[in-house]
Amino acid sequence: MSLSLLIFVISLAFLIYASNKFIDSAEKIGFSIGISPFIIGVTLVSFGTSLPELTTSIISVYSGSSEIVVGNVVGSNITNILLVLGVTSMMVGRLQVVRDIMSEDVPLLIGSAILMWFVLADLNFSFFETILFLFGMGGFLFYTIQSGKSDGQKRVKTGIGTYLVLIISGVAIYFSARYTVSSIESMALSLKIDPSFISLSLLALGTSLPEVVVSVAAARRGKHAIAVGNVLGSNIFNTYAVMAIPSLFGDLVIPESILTFSLPFMIVTTILFSLVCYSKSVSFWKAGMLLSFYIFFLAELFRLGFVN
Repeated sequence: MSLSLLIFVISLAFLIYASNKFIDSAEKIGFSIGISPFIIGVTLVSFGTSLPELTTSIISVYSGSSEIVVGNVVGSNITNILLVLGVTSMMVGRLQVVRDIMSEDVPLLIGSAILMWFVLADLNFSFFETILFLFGMGGFLFYTIQSGKSDGQKRVKTGIGTYLVLIISGVAIYFSARYTVSSIESMALSLKIDPSFISLSLLALGTSLPEVVVSVAAARRGKHAIAVGNVLGSNIFNTYAVMAIPSLFGDLVIPESILTFSLPFMIVTTILFSLVCYSKSVSFWKAGMLLSFYIFFLAELFRLGFVN
């Protein structure tokens, strides 16, 4: 238990440092090709911080525990909105939504969540649905990149060193998050916590740590667009890519229990995200409401008997 706690503290420290470097390099690269800060957050930053979700999901399929995949996706999406957005907004007092995300971006996010609900209703994730999700991811990428280039962002020059920092910091985020996750799991197992609860809460929290750290770091440095874009992009990436790519390595087991509470709660949380962002700012009090919903989510998992 003490060793797991030490590993957790060290890996979290590396995670924070690497995340700051990742933000700087991603922003410079985005500016060099004329992409706005919001699109940088939705694409480069969000995909980089979602690597832990994707990696742990692929590993779970190979290890014969593919039921972890959907729990990781649903739990991470809930955590991104309620915890990441809530903590980030509280840290800065008020998070500004500087882009009109209600016309295109939020409907795409809500659409991806509802599509996932309908796809998993039969407790099966077929090859056709895998291809459908991959096309959904490709379509979202095409849209965001095209819309980002129309924002009139001034281009700046950048060198090969910036790309190296992006790659190295991305790898550091992955490994530090992986050790953070493993230490969380070790502590959970030592306390005899059920695996279903781990995938929906502790694993989801662990794999969402990069989003937490990156969004807070971006917001505290005035880069609110990157923070908001990171949450939105990470959830779409989780829904489409983290569900589809691991299914290419083996069949996914969809637990029936996921349909009764967690998945519907994710839909409600996604709609709540749109309502919170409607006024183009997330105040301290809205952040408190989001965190209250997150506490309720964890408490409800306990009540439903996920913990022995």
